[in-house]
Amino acid sequence: MTKKLLERLTASCREMEHELKAVLPDEIGKAAALGDLSENAEYEAALDRQRLLQSKLRQLKSRISDISVIDLHRLPVDKIGYGSIVTIFDLDNDKEITYQLVLPEDAEASRNCISISSPIGRALVGRTEGDEVTVPIPSGIKNFEILSMTPYSKTEQNL
Repeated sequence: MTKKLLERLTASCREMEHELKAVLPDEIGKAAALGDLSENAEYEAALDRQRLLQSKLRQLKSRISDISVIDLHRLPVDKIGYGSIVTIFDLDNDKEITYQLVLPEDAEASRNCISISSPIGRALVGRTEGDEVTVPIPSGIKNFEILSMTPYSKTEQNL
């Protein structure tokens, strides 16, 4: 799971670096050739884009560094954590829901993958089967009972 995420983030890095090294210098050069730089909107826009991309690239490289040091073998197998598949019962709506806890970059509601940093994800981390959890969410309070969990170590071959 983290391997695919790292590959995707690294590909994004390469795209940004290509734009910074190949595309933007051409745009800046063409805009500069148009004349007076003090009133050249194209030149200013290209420089702004360059600064924005440099900032995003620094953040992305930092995030890649953070993710690459996650030791998946040290994740607990008896408690909910990153990568766990969790089935919960919504006590307010009498509905059973299954989620997988993922990093924010992999969160996708349509696949029932929620971020470990979301309100529900944070409330579930460290819990075990049978626990009842009260979660403050933007629309109010939700109450869940944890029915089952499969830790990352048992789901990793499926990811």
